[in-house]
Amino acid sequence: MNAAARAAAVVPAAGRGERLGGDTAKPFVMLCGRPLLQYALTALEQVPQIETVAVVVAVDAVPRAREIVRRTRLRNVTIVTGGPDRQASVKRGLDALPPGPGLILVHDGARPLLSPALASAVLAAAERDGAATAALPVSETVKRGEDGWVRETLDRGSLHRIQTPQAFKRALLLRAHDAAMQEGFRGTDDAILVERLGERVRLVAGDPSNLKVTVPDDLALAEALLARRDAHTRPPRVGIGFDAHRFGPGGRLVLGGVEIPFTKGLLGHSDADVVVHAVMDALLGAAGCGDIGRHFPPTDSAYRGARSLDLLVRVCDLLAGQGWRPAYVDVVVMAEAPHLAPHVSRMQAAMSPVLGLATGSINIKATTLEGMGPIGREEGIAAQAVATLEAVPVSANGGR
Repeated sequence: MNAAARAAAVVPAAGRGERLGGDTAKPFVMLCGRPLLQYALTALEQVPQIETVAVVVAVDAVPRAREIVRRTRLRNVTIVTGGPDRQASVKRGLDALPPGPGLILVHDGARPLLSPALASAVLAAAERDGAATAALPVSETVKRGEDGWVRETLDRGSLHRIQTPQAFKRALLLRAHDAAMQEGFRGTDDAILVERLGERVRLVAGDPSNLKVTVPDDLALAEALLARRDAHTRPPRVGIGFDAHRFGPGGRLVLGGVEIPFTKGLLGHSDADVVVHAVMDALLGAAGCGDIGRHFPPTDSAYRGARSLDLLVRVCDLLAGQGWRPAYVDVVVMAEAPHLAPHVSRMQAAMSPVLGLATGSINIKATTLEGMGPIGREEGIAAQAVATLEAVPVSANGGR
């Protein structure tokens, strides 16, 4: 890769978002359980040309921005405090970038659905032509109005709606910002500053889903688009879980949410339902969310004697907040006694409404260990589960 092809990015995200309503600054408004800004940064981390990023936020937003950066895999990120308007904020971001990269990509932090392919295409055009912007042809009739009256109908054939990302050769963009500052000119994007120098800006086919979130309806549309995209691009996930409990005197034997008649019960902090516990562990593992001990520690008195099916509800809510739902569960129960086959259908029926699955998508089978080991000696019962997750739409507040 030659020096000019090395790229840096500036992400202006200092807007207050008054038109969105509420008290949360726009970059930190939640979309499907994550802040808007995190989506833009996650997309940039997948653009191979970009080696450093300057994120520009309001001065009181620096700690939150640092936390968002920590959640991504981005390296070489500088967080900069913004100026009085977008143009000044971009300039501060430019000034904070290290020397080296010959291309600069500018992308609004309030455009969460950026595709890495579009960013790469805009960078390639800027490397070739000096300046480029994502753009969409205007498809509706456009009229110029004045005092409430139509004054003229414009030729839409030459009109475009401009998006970010925009990309420029670094020296050109710096020259354009310096000239605008000297002239006291304020532009609505960076491309107009380059145009004022008499330089041409290449139009690159934009993405209709690459919308800018400005008003509440934009959030709803972004949520729908994100859900559709994730359902197609996030492959199913598979997790494995295991649990075992020893028998103790008295007590109840609960497996798969069903109380099973037996002379002994399993010992545990909750109801010791090894079937449900194994399923919970498998679901959490598939979502990359740790294990049941992390979420329901045995040292917490709140879970003493807890009904495991209730804990499974909470696990499913957690999955929904991450954009996942159970698709299939397979469990093997290892027990020398009691005989469990007659109770399998009841276990499936008990777990079905909690998992949101038909009973046919919950497979439970039982086996013995032929007298071998502690399970074979009837010292306890163990269960192992495999769970498959599929991506689903999630609500803006992270609930299902």
